[in-house]
Amino acid sequence: MNGTTERLGFSFRTSSSMNACFEAFDKDGDGFLNHEEFSCVCKALFRNDDGIVYSLNDDELKEIFDVFDLNQDGCIDINEFTFCWNKWIKVIVRPISAILIVDVQNDFISGSLNISKCAAQHNGIEVIEPINRLLDTVPFDAVFYSLDWHPADHVSFIDNLHMRPLHPESHISAENAQVYDTVVFEGPPAMAQRLWPRHCVQDTWGAELHKDLKIVENSTKIYKGSSPEVDSYSVFWDNMKLLETSLTSQLRDRNVTDIYVCGIAYDVCVGATVTDASNAGYRTILLDDCCRGVDNDDIEKTKANVVKNHGVVINSNQVKAMVEGKDRRPELGYKLAIELKKKLLNDK
Repeated sequence: MNGTTERLGFSFRTSSSMNACFEAFDKDGDGFLNHEEFSCVCKALFRNDDGIVYSLNDDELKEIFDVFDLNQDGCIDINEFTFCWNKWIKVIVRPISAILIVDVQNDFISGSLNISKCAAQHNGIEVIEPINRLLDTVPFDAVFYSLDWHPADHVSFIDNLHMRPLHPESHISAENAQVYDTVVFEGPPAMAQRLWPRHCVQDTWGAELHKDLKIVENSTKIYKGSSPEVDSYSVFWDNMKLLETSLTSQLRDRNVTDIYVCGIAYDVCVGATVTDASNAGYRTILLDDCCRGVDNDDIEKTKANVVKNHGVVINSNQVKAMVEGKDRRPELGYKLAIELKKKLLNDK
C-alpha cells in the first residue's frame, strides 16, 4: 500500500487502524462524521499516486453518505463507519482484480472472421502486445481467457441458415440474407440473430488462441457459444440469458471486486461482457488500447455504456496503479456504494 494512503489513515496493519482513521477525520471530536468530514474521507480516498484528487459531485457524495448513515440520522457513528471501512474503504484501497481477455482467437485476427475486413478495419493482432505487457507487469489476482467455441451447426453461421425456419416477423428472408444481417428465427421464443461467417469451430485452428498471446500459469479458460441453438457474446451468459458460464462462480470463489476487460471484438463480445459485469455488480474497467472491434459507432456506444454504468475506460499504462490500489477512481467507488445500497435494501 502506498505511503500517501497510510498517512491519511487507510492502513490495515493493526486492529486499531480503523479507529485511528475515524478519529483523524472526526475533526470536531464529537464521535460522528458529518457530511463535511465524510467529504474529507472521500478526498483522501479518491486520488492517484501523484496526489491528484478526483472529485465527486454533491449528489453522488450525498448518496454515498446516505448508504453508510444506516439509521439515517444525518451522521455516521463508529459502528456505521465500521461497515463503511470493511465493505467500502477496504475494497477501494485493496481491490481484488481479475483481467478477462476476450476471444483473442485466430479466426478474428487472420481467419474466417478477420475483423480487419469489417467496417472499422481494425487489426486484431494489435491487442496482443499491450495485453502481454499487462500480464508481465501487473499483479492481477486472477486471469481469464474466453474462447468462442462453436459446434459446426451453430445458429450464427450464415451457411447454416437453411437449417432453421425464420419467424414471419423477420424483415430479411433466408434468400436475401447476407453476412452481418440480423434475422429472426422461430421460437419459442423467437430469437434475433446476427449472421456471421463460419468461425471458431470447436477443435479447429480458427478457434485457438493466437500463438503470440501469453498464457499465464494458473489462468482459467472459459468456453462460450457451445450450444448450437443460441449465440453467446458475453463471457457471462448466452444471448438469451438461458445458460450461465462458469465465470460467475469462478469470480465469486476468488472474491473478485474489479474486472478489467479487453480483447475482440470491442463492440460485440467485449461490449456484451462489460455490460454483464456491471449488471452483476462488479467494478468494471474497459481497456481501450487492448480492444479492437467491428464498427466505430458501436465501439463508441460500448464506451458510453461503460461510463453510464459507473465504470471507467482507460489505457493499459494506467492499469498497474489501479490494481495496486494507488489510483482510486471515484466512479468505481460510487459503483461499489450503490451496489451495497442494493444489497442492504434486499436484505431488509
